[in-house]
Amino acid sequence: MARYSGEQALQMVLDSEEEFTFSSEEEHDSDDERLYFEERLDPAEDTVSDENVDPSLSHSPAILTKRARSNTGDNEKENVDPSLSHSPAIPTKRAPSNTGGNEKDYSPNESAPKPLAKKAKKNIQTSNRHSALSWKTDNDTDMVPQTLRFLPAREPGPQLRPADEHTPKSLFKMFFSEDAVSTLCQNTNAQAARAVSKGCRYKWTDISIGEMYRYIGLLFYMAMVKMSSISDYWRQDSLFSVPFPATIMSRDRYRTISWNVHMSHPDEDKENDRKRGTADHDSLFRVKPLMDTIRLACKAIYHPKRNLAVDERMVACKANTGMRQYMKAKPTKWGFKLFVLADSSNGYTVDFSVYTGKNNFPTGHGLSYDAVTSLLDCKVLGSGYHLYMDNFYTSPKLLRDLFAMKFGGCGTYRDNRKDCPRNAANSLSKKSARGSIRWIRDGALVFVKWMDTREVSVCSTIHAAYSGDTVQRRVKSQGTWRTKTIPCPAPVTAYNQHMGVSTCLIS
Repeated sequence: MARYSGEQALQMVLDSEEEFTFSSEEEHDSDDERLYFEERLDPAEDTVSDENVDPSLSHSPAILTKRARSNTGDNEKENVDPSLSHSPAIPTKRAPSNTGGNEKDYSPNESAPKPLAKKAKKNIQTSNRHSALSWKTDNDTDMVPQTLRFLPAREPGPQLRPADEHTPKSLFKMFFSEDAVSTLCQNTNAQAARAVSKGCRYKWTDISIGEMYRYIGLLFYMAMVKMSSISDYWRQDSLFSVPFPATIMSRDRYRTISWNVHMSHPDEDKENDRKRGTADHDSLFRVKPLMDTIRLACKAIYHPKRNLAVDERMVACKANTGMRQYMKAKPTKWGFKLFVLADSSNGYTVDFSVYTGKNNFPTGHGLSYDAVTSLLDCKVLGSGYHLYMDNFYTSPKLLRDLFAMKFGGCGTYRDNRKDCPRNAANSLSKKSARGSIRWIRDGALVFVKWMDTREVSVCSTIHAAYSGDTVQRRVKSQGTWRTKTIPCPAPVTAYNQHMGVSTCLIS
């Protein structure tokens, strides 16, 4: 219910001319973020095309994989069947190694190169530190990381009194309270009066709280029962006519309400519009009254269990504003982007924030860092939570800072992210056998690489690199399909379990 209400609220017309730009302290991360928003992986292009794949056992809940390369380590060619693949990881491209050039003496007539910038030197130092390390295998024993004590601020689960009886209407009013709907009515009436004074030729009577609830109910009905046009919901001369809308209100009344519905006061809108182009302008001003009510209700009515997931949700909208985004891999490709914190066990929306397109990063660590930290309220949540995320958000700094806040973190990562090991010896190669594991521990953080249909990169402050987990894969050898059991790193298993379900529910 919370999810549906949040999406309906944010489908209202927004008015903003904010420019879609990015800026960040870290150029690599900013480029990755911009690329991520412009075009994510297309599931249609990111599937296995091997004609030898047996699709009958396909039930992977997470990320699709491309054609696997043959593993020739044991001189046996295996045609990989991804049908049992549970790997959730988004593939990452390997970054070019930072190799220093040979030293050269320069003549007086030859100009020497300019000194490296401080940031470049720091990146090279980090790369050199990781280069001195060596990837370990699953035969090496990793230390068990410190277990964070789970101390939620409230008992996890619904925060409702068992003795109370609840109906669908009463539960809905917890998110759309009568106070919030009363404010919606007042602002809608003010907008209609303003429109009539400017010469709009339609009859208007002030809308009441009860009528506004009926109007919202019609919106839900129309979202579930699709018709070609609004007028078709009141058409009575067709075999496929629907009688319900006409019993709620007339077609003309529905239209006039839709033309004037307003969450903020029109006079305050004008004042905010005068600030456009300045730091004081609020792009979300027109939806803030109802959006804040829904956010507070999401956090008050339910307390999440230990495992949380962060991902994006697209809310469809055709409004011509600077906040509309495009995400190729999402079912809803055009609309407003929400960063969502969800309970992994059931997909409940714990909190969300709207991406406005501003290049304003409060912490100076980039959009992906701020998107996660802005959703975590320690006073409301407590401590000891485990947070799962995909490779857009995951960075060593974020996971270390979360660990300092007593939040565990786990996610797929991109090899070119700052402070990630790149040139360490004994790493995986394209010819590594399926099931090969490599890992490096750097304090509380462990970096793990795993070869499935292709290389998977995961880092975590929660898990040991390998704890004996295995997965089954269907492979074809010499014309015969067989099931093969291969080792699987603990972070990959946990990521697939807790991120996979939540991703499906909040996408």
